[in-house]
Amino acid sequence: MRIVFGVEYDGSRYHGWQRQKSGVLTVQGMVEKAASKLASHAVAVHCAGRTDAGVHAYEQIIHFDTDKQRTPHAWVFGTNASLPSDIRITWMQFVADDFHARFSAAARYYRYEIHNRSVKSALHRNHVTTIFQPLDEENMQRGANFLIGKHDFSSFRAQGCQAKNPNKNIHSISIKRSDDKITLDIIANAFLHHMVRNIVGTLLPLGRGEMPAEWVAEVLQAKDRKVAGVTAPPNGLYFKGVYYPERFGINTLNEFQPFAEAMEINPLLEA
Repeated sequence: MRIVFGVEYDGSRYHGWQRQKSGVLTVQGMVEKAASKLASHAVAVHCAGRTDAGVHAYEQIIHFDTDKQRTPHAWVFGTNASLPSDIRITWMQFVADDFHARFSAAARYYRYEIHNRSVKSALHRNHVTTIFQPLDEENMQRGANFLIGKHDFSSFRAQGCQAKNPNKNIHSISIKRSDDKITLDIIANAFLHHMVRNIVGTLLPLGRGEMPAEWVAEVLQAKDRKVAGVTAPPNGLYFKGVYYPERFGINTLNEFQPFAEAMEINPLLEA
């Protein structure tokens, strides 16, 4: 049978999501070890979207196959019993065999959090990116609006990105301030490697008043990573959630609902 987990994690001390041959500490490695113990056999999990070193997740989605019969309660709490406190399985459900955490996803949701003040936070230093200069979030939003829609995002992909197609469809970008915290929420069908961090790094000069909003359109049209901004640090980035077509029966965040009808498509064609 196929099992789906919702996974929450603090990525501060991990070398990203993906298990590595070098044996360094990764989130996938820890989850597989814990799930294998409960399943009584080696478990290989598949995720909705790999995250880099230092990146966090509110709700990563993973799936794996097993013949072990256990209740949902046992799967959640039994797996958590073997996990460190910075990784938690928050829910599980049984799904049909044609579900795939990555290939069935129609949209993914990332959040980037900026602490905009002159002193770093003692409490949140590993979970936000601190920008000391005052930022104009409204100008950042004006620039971000040029990225909404389906485009070639070559200017925002990492040099080692393995994606075959640079065309992605951004459904929504929202930048909001609450006191000294700026939150960037972005929903797209899929993302290139470092795409969100490179978008944030390109929007920061707008916030500092160094570039006009229209510069983002020029960066997008250039299709050249060298003309875009720097890659923003990983510690402010969160994998927020995933949207799956309704036929899979997986509950999703309310933020996805305005896009649900439009995204009832074959995700393989949009990935």
